[in-house]
Amino acid sequence: MIQVKKRRKPRQKSRRKGKAKASRRDLGELIQCHSEVTTKALQEWVGENVTGRSSKPVTIAPNASDEGYVRDEKATAEILDSEGWLKTGDICYFDSEGFLYVVDRLKELIKYKAYQVPPAELEHLLHSHPEIVDAAVVPYPDEEAGQIPMAYVVKNPGSNITEAQIMDFIAEQARKTVAPYQKIRRVAFITSITRTPAGKILRRKLINHSLSHGLSKL
Repeated sequence: MIQVKKRRKPRQKSRRKGKAKASRRDLGELIQCHSEVTTKALQEWVGENVTGRSSKPVTIAPNASDEGYVRDEKATAEILDSEGWLKTGDICYFDSEGFLYVVDRLKELIKYKAYQVPPAELEHLLHSHPEIVDAAVVPYPDEEAGQIPMAYVVKNPGSNITEAQIMDFIAEQARKTVAPYQKIRRVAFITSITRTPAGKILRRKLINHSLSHGLSKL
């Protein structure tokens, strides 16, 4: 199977030191493949990530996967393609040195109109703001668009940054680095982002929170 070579910690900034210094490899987990594993990026286009590289779903060669689920053809069809390749459900890209990075999970993509928006890309942009300590992006239902990106933001103590300022900042950054439609369209401030011990954002909790509180659209 694909093995994690180095698991990166969440990109959180110190409340004392301010803005974190980002590198070209801040977005995504660096992974390495077992010597007997072959990977294949699907032709389906997902989008350009903040590094300017095309991110695509990844599959694993047939000899590295099993035969699917026992007595569950529907579930098996969802994880194996017509050639028997195992769909990992990961959105990845290769850098110029041949390293494979996991950027996001396919099931976590936000379906905005006819587009697919990776939450991690917007989170990366949010983390670059000097007044934001931590952030998470989740889908929020919308009658017109289907889903819209909503940001939960932990701001620096004493910061007076507003929801509108955050959305304007992301809109400007998206125009420069990703795509114009990749914008934050809702913002809610929160004291902390709930994560697993491994640092993974518990998006379901945030989604449930946004729905139960009936946050107004900005």
